[in-house]
Amino acid sequence: MAYAARTLVVARGTLLVLTAFACSKEQAGTSDSIASQASPAASVAVAAPGRASTDSTKTLLFLGTSLTAGLGLDPEEAYPMLIQRKVDSTRLAYRVVNAGVSGETSSGLLRRLDWLLQQRLDVIVIETGANDGLRGVPVMAMRDNLQQIITRIRSAQPWATIALIQMEALPNMGRTYTESFQATFPDLALRNQGVVLLPFLLDGVAGERDLNQGDGIHPNEQGERIVAANVWKALKPLLR
Repeated sequence: MAYAARTLVVARGTLLVLTAFACSKEQAGTSDSIASQASPAASVAVAAPGRASTDSTKTLLFLGTSLTAGLGLDPEEAYPMLIQRKVDSTRLAYRVVNAGVSGETSSGLLRRLDWLLQQRLDVIVIETGANDGLRGVPVMAMRDNLQQIITRIRSAQPWATIALIQMEALPNMGRTYTESFQATFPDLALRNQGVVLLPFLLDGVAGERDLNQGDGIHPNEQGERIVAANVWKALKPLLR
């Protein structure tokens, strides 16, 4: 579905923007209060049960918002854990860590990043920006945060593969904002050699009532399986 068409579909949900904003605030208070703790509890890093780390096992880290954390779902149904199942089925030696935090903005991720980088990481998937868009954070501020996140990862763990998930903004902020927001992700991937752009996380799910929870924002179990398929299709070649 084309970007313009998809955003119009999303916008049809009644009070969707207000609902999303309230959800992000209600679930996490503010991203600042979560991120500033910089602790294991704050990172919500969860490895797949039964996946003991070994010398030959690599680590695949997912950084993100409630969309990565799996808000409203059983933790094992969040898309990173569905990716773990796909990894296991293909006998790839990766341990998935889900470090999603509900309500987090790109600035919150930047503040807790150093703690997450204390462990060795081999592939890092970045999903952030959704809450920036909902709160009207200036696109240049989000862009600067994303660039700093990429730069810090490169500095701390230069061997790691970095994948950036495309995110999109609802049209309530105006055409200029939404187009600039959308363009930020491919532009950063282009400017940072080696950073791989993954497709829009909610492609085929956003705006589809049957694929989302009651808030109209977060995928249900069926929608989450589509999200996992979106990510896996582009991520699988990087793991090989």
